[in-house]
Amino acid sequence: MNRPSAFEPRTARPPLQPARKPLKVARWRFYGVGILLVLLVMVLIGHVASLQVLPNADKGYEFLQDQGESRTLRTEVIPAYRGVITDRNGDPLAVSTPVSTLWANPKVLLQAPHRWGELAQALKLNKAELETRLARYGTKEFMYLQRQMSPEAAQAVLVLDIPGVYEQIEYHRYYPAAEVAAHLVGMTDVDDRGQEGMELAYDAWLTGENGAKEVVKDLRGRTVKELRLVKAARPGQNLTLSIDLRLQYLAHRELKKAVEDAGAVAGSIVILDVLTGEVLAISNLPSYNPNDRSRARGAGLRNRAITDLYEPGSTVKPWVILAALESGKFKSEDIIDTNPGYFMVGSKPIKDHQNYGAMDLAMAIAKSSNIAMTKISFALDTNTVRDMYERLGVGQPIGTGFPGESAGHLPVLKPAQKIERANFSYGYALSSTVLQTVQAYGVIATGGVKRPVSLLRVDTPPDGQRVVEQKYTNQVKEMLKRVVSAEGTGSRARAISYSVAGKTGTAYKAVNGKYSSLQISSFIGMAPVDNPRIVAMVVIDEPKGGGIMGNGGIVAAPAFSKVAEDALRMLQVPPDNIRGADDKALTAEPAIKAAPKNPVHDERSET
Repeated sequence: MNRPSAFEPRTARPPLQPARKPLKVARWRFYGVGILLVLLVMVLIGHVASLQVLPNADKGYEFLQDQGESRTLRTEVIPAYRGVITDRNGDPLAVSTPVSTLWANPKVLLQAPHRWGELAQALKLNKAELETRLARYGTKEFMYLQRQMSPEAAQAVLVLDIPGVYEQIEYHRYYPAAEVAAHLVGMTDVDDRGQEGMELAYDAWLTGENGAKEVVKDLRGRTVKELRLVKAARPGQNLTLSIDLRLQYLAHRELKKAVEDAGAVAGSIVILDVLTGEVLAISNLPSYNPNDRSRARGAGLRNRAITDLYEPGSTVKPWVILAALESGKFKSEDIIDTNPGYFMVGSKPIKDHQNYGAMDLAMAIAKSSNIAMTKISFALDTNTVRDMYERLGVGQPIGTGFPGESAGHLPVLKPAQKIERANFSYGYALSSTVLQTVQAYGVIATGGVKRPVSLLRVDTPPDGQRVVEQKYTNQVKEMLKRVVSAEGTGSRARAISYSVAGKTGTAYKAVNGKYSSLQISSFIGMAPVDNPRIVAMVVIDEPKGGGIMGNGGIVAAPAFSKVAEDALRMLQVPPDNIRGADDKALTAEPAIKAAPKNPVHDERSET
């Protein structure tokens, strides 16, 4: 074992250190740090409290609450229920039913492009169309996917749970009577705003006031909880129309048959309750189905009986007789000589269909003589006939409130206007609506009292205004009974169980400023004659063939007969003229002669 040499140096050893004393911290420092930490915690708690608990601490509470609620709380609209439209007996004509509308948040839906094809298929859309719509609304947060779906169809889409697709409840208008009452009732648009008819006229009355409610929604926009009702929805007010749906169906059916049988392009029918002034039925063709508007066109949307003007033709002749009787220059038994079958006014001949010779006023109406009316008109002061027309309501607004109601045109004539005065006496050189003509005959039916015409149910019948003495209207009613006799132009208008009085009308239409061979044929009458309950008018526009075969007594009178008979029975009016079904007088028809070629509008009477 080697030992170190005595001469080798030894390793130096560090000197021994004295033992360290324990570290001492001043107590004031320890407590100071502790207090500081406690203060910091208290400050933090106080700040949090100021933001979330204390309502008036620098608006922090409101700010955070608003921010939180803005991410979870929503105010949803509660759609108001539109008022119901009914007929006079309470049968619904327009009702609102709840439907589902699907909408999307494009910002959310754009994040799930892999679901677009599935969504398009469920909505029965082309995927490219959906992509185009998303691109157009990409910067927005709302777009409609499909409106007013059935709840079942909407649910089939919602169960797919596609991000950004939501449901909204709306109301859809449904019309139980469809085309039968379409022209009167009208329709609404997709936003439930009135667009036509009474839906438009009384839109403010029918429209309710939407409500609102607060709800909690999750991040996907689904309603989790309803919190409170902000505002209750106020439903619209109901509207009761004057029409009787039973009579409306009857009138529409008979008008449709008459138009089809005549091969006509259009037609109108109106039934008026003369006791109250209420319109019990009003229908027009062509019509449309407000439940399916794919075929609705301009011509089919018009309520022709109220909005369209026409020259009434021979239906004005009883008004001429009223003016003549009232003037004191004529009596019902007076004789008018129409020989030799024409009457010269200047260089223009006024003609009847044939030479009727000498006849009294009743036969002049029964045969619808243009010559007789012209001679009577010339015997009166220039505007005596015109003033009678005006008092009966022609050429002025009726005031039903129906959108587009026409006032007509009733010119003031000068003494030198001989041709115009002649035309005026048999229904030309003036314009009226079907409803105005019905109102005028209502004056005759009520014994000279003119009542306001109403499209709404009338609970208290108005007294009306007397415009003609009853003794004159009674005489004219008796004359109108001759029209529906076997010798008159309207024999086909007679009813089986009720007495009828009325007048045929045939007017030639002006085309491009000139009268053509196209006709508007009509029949208007009242029943029962001694105590009339209704006035009804049937108008057939452009019956095929024209001429005598397009005469109002042939194409319009049969429809009046059926409507008057059935309507009075439905109204429970006691029969006053019961006849046997085999009564030959009921089915008798006037002899029909061939119409002359190239008929002139103001030179022919009816046959």
